[in-house]
Amino acid sequence: MSTKPKFLVLWGDGINCENETARAIELAGGEAYKVHVNELLKNPHSLQSYEALVFPGGFSFGDHLGSGQILSLKLENTLKAELQEFVKTRPVLGICNGFQTLIRLGLLPDADFQRSCALVKNEQGHFIDRWVTVERNEKSPCVWTKSLPKDFVLPIRHGEGRFVCQSEELFARLQGQQQVVLKYQEDVNGAQGRVAGLCDPSGLVFALMPHPEAALHDWHLPFTGKAWGLEFFKSAVEFLRGKK
Repeated sequence: MSTKPKFLVLWGDGINCENETARAIELAGGEAYKVHVNELLKNPHSLQSYEALVFPGGFSFGDHLGSGQILSLKLENTLKAELQEFVKTRPVLGICNGFQTLIRLGLLPDADFQRSCALVKNEQGHFIDRWVTVERNEKSPCVWTKSLPKDFVLPIRHGEGRFVCQSEELFARLQGQQQVVLKYQEDVNGAQGRVAGLCDPSGLVFALMPHPEAALHDWHLPFTGKAWGLEFFKSAVEFLRGKK
């Protein structure tokens, strides 16, 4: 019997980074199970057999009606009760399109299925594909970022990645509760507060626009430097091992 933490990696219908994400989990010491969206929706209770859930990047359902919109509606209609139970005790990660899905589901910023933030079109009005420096909030409760340095580089590739809140009061609360986990070092896409990654108050549910699964090895970088993407997954694995 495996003692490795079991991660469900969602795939299918336009999600296209599931292989890289599963590889990152395996390298970090976890056990990755790629499950098609349709299979999960057929058997919602199967979600509870996993210890963590990851929404990889991609273009789920071709981003029709908006990034992550159709996927979030399908999940909410069929899987809402199971997700509500899951997020109380187990880590959830959303990467790029996964961030968009979690925001639309209302699992971020407060894991209450209430939409209060959005990821909208980049201020530039076009797709951005480049490497950026992000800064980590060392006071954040996020369980996915505990072993990361204060700043490091990751790649971004998105057209709708500009984070906005419905009010300045809400954004002030997110900052006060240390839920803003990652910020871009410079203004990359016009995001409010340069937000690159956000967690819920517990630190279990976390999502980011950059792609950590695309920065697992130093040779992934197009310049001399250190790759830190694997540390996100190692942090989650260590957290889960600590619960056993």
